[in-house]
Amino acid sequence: GYPGMAEVGNMGLPPKVLRKGITDMVRISDARMSGTAYGTVVLHTSPEAAAGGPLAVVRDGDMIELDVPNRRLHLDISDAELAARLAEWQPLPDQPASGYAWLHQRHVTGADTGADLDFLRGCRGNPVGKDSH
Repeated sequence: GYPGMAEVGNMGLPPKVLRKGITDMVRISDARMSGTAYGTVVLHTSPEAAAGGPLAVVRDGDMIELDVPNRRLHLDISDAELAARLAEWQPLPDQPASGYAWLHQRHVTGADTGADLDFLRGCRGNPVGKDSH
């Protein structure tokens, strides 16, 4: 639940897991990760945990189904249980009151909508082609 797709998804495996001989496991994050990262990772899940997405209410022992060919990620709990957990969920209390952090948390959209400023939607000029970079 760190707002804004910070690069916090670049985490190694816990030493406890490595001592058991496990060298890879699926990691699911609403963060982003640099090109130097490694392992099996699902990134940019949306909505973010910080915005009250399903990742915010995952509990130890929950099963999560990852179906790569069908691009599906599912928290395997009933709809009623998910609704109950989300109803109990509370956002982080330390929300910024002003400045760029406030602007970011209030107006930057999620990964699924481009992580762009919401008030700029529909206000863009001509597209910039790849040959212009």
